[in-house]
Amino acid sequence: MESMIIFLILFAMVVYFLPIIVAFIRKNNNCLAIFILNLFLGWTFVGWVIALVWACTNTQINR
Repeated sequence: MESMIIFLILFAMVVYFLPIIVAFIRKNNNCLAIFILNLFLGWTFVGWVIALVWACTNTQINR
């Protein structure tokens, strides 16, 4: 039972910090800002979605 609780806590943390994980993998230039937004407003669904969309946006200019 304890291992299930630990697994659920870790899973919830990964889902909560998914925007910063995506931003880091995509090498987004705004990783710190996305992390701060996610940390303070990620507990609201709207803040989490905004952070996720921001993490998924392309920050490089095509030339």
